[in-house]
Amino acid sequence: MKKQIIQVENLGKSYFVGHQSADSERYTALRDVIGLQIKKLARNASDMARGKQIIQGDNIEEFWALKDVSFDVAPGEVVGIIGRNGAGKSTLLKVLSRITEPTQGRARLCGRVASLLEVGTGFHPELTGRENVFLNGAILGMGRSEIKRKFDEIVDFAEVEKFLDTPVKRYSSGMYVRLAFSVAAHLEPEILVVDEVLAVGDIQFQRKCLGKMGQVASGGRTILFVSHNMSAVENLCSRGVVLNQGSITFDGNTKDAIATYGSKAASSSNSLPPIESRQGNGTARVTAVQCPASVSSGVQFDIGIKFEVYDATKSPDVRISIYSHSGHCIANFGTSYTSTPFGMVLGEASALLRIPNLALNVGHYTVNVSISDPSYSSDVICDRIEEAARFEIVTADPFGTGKHPAVGSVLMPHTWLLAPPTQIGIDN
Repeated sequence: MKKQIIQVENLGKSYFVGHQSADSERYTALRDVIGLQIKKLARNASDMARGKQIIQGDNIEEFWALKDVSFDVAPGEVVGIIGRNGAGKSTLLKVLSRITEPTQGRARLCGRVASLLEVGTGFHPELTGRENVFLNGAILGMGRSEIKRKFDEIVDFAEVEKFLDTPVKRYSSGMYVRLAFSVAAHLEPEILVVDEVLAVGDIQFQRKCLGKMGQVASGGRTILFVSHNMSAVENLCSRGVVLNQGSITFDGNTKDAIATYGSKAASSSNSLPPIESRQGNGTARVTAVQCPASVSSGVQFDIGIKFEVYDATKSPDVRISIYSHSGHCIANFGTSYTSTPFGMVLGEASALLRIPNLALNVGHYTVNVSISDPSYSSDVICDRIEEAARFEIVTADPFGTGKHPAVGSVLMPHTWLLAPPTQIGIDN
């Protein structure tokens, strides 16, 4: 039997989350306020004495980011880990990379591990790009001679030679991720762990990274790859693991994993992820997103959004994007695009996007939503949620023939003219 390079057994990771009581703002009696503060101080002192993390909030809840996760990975296998935001993908990679300790279970990794989980992981902002290559290589367990041997190749791949002796704190996020990925991919670890950070780079560099990962995989090294780009997962990975609410719901062929992920997501309720997993400055928060779970192509389609604004903003910009199952954006909608102003908003508000004719092919689709504040010279994101809702096109007959294309997401209205070239105006 072939020895497994990664063995995960009953892995679990829990966190304690604090919640502010809804009644905490309603206390009017001084004795109630004092009593509450004494309880908080006593609890914090007890946690500190036992070495536990101090959690802010009136009520403490235990949240399991991972629960009873078990799987093995053979040497040279490329495994795609997919799932909704908050499913536990990044937590799993952090445990496997030894960034955080598991609450229960264990994970065995045989060999050197290179992790690229966040932009600039393992980089010191005050050091130059050159110095950080050696620092990051040393963190990954490489010797100085090995780093020197690969140095020119690393710099050439990252395309940052001009800024090599500049402190990386002056790098853009794209330059950061180029150099970080280049170090991780070129220093020949036995196991390469890559999260969604490649989304930071431009399209050309993303393709370059995927090509390099393909080379790494063909060289017999093991890769764990987390991405929402299903086409990249399908092309790169030989196996797919689907996570949902911290547990594995499917482990097998990549195409089956993507299909399972899409079908389960479409049938699940459109519950929004916690605030911690969102992007934005928090001055507004999306509280509900609603759309039909399944629908036929060619019908009217509504997506409703409810949100709260905590800091008064002039005409917030509501945006919705629709993505195909392969992770490609196929449509963008925004109140600013159609000059639909809200006016000054503070408190609860809602918006409804109405698409008169949903000209999409059969398949699964996801919806991203965001609230932006246009008061600044460039839009400032208040709240952004990926995969806020999902829906499935179950039937499509755009031309009344009983047929629809086997590939492609958008069904564009069109006609054909069949005639001799001279009548159509096609020159030889």
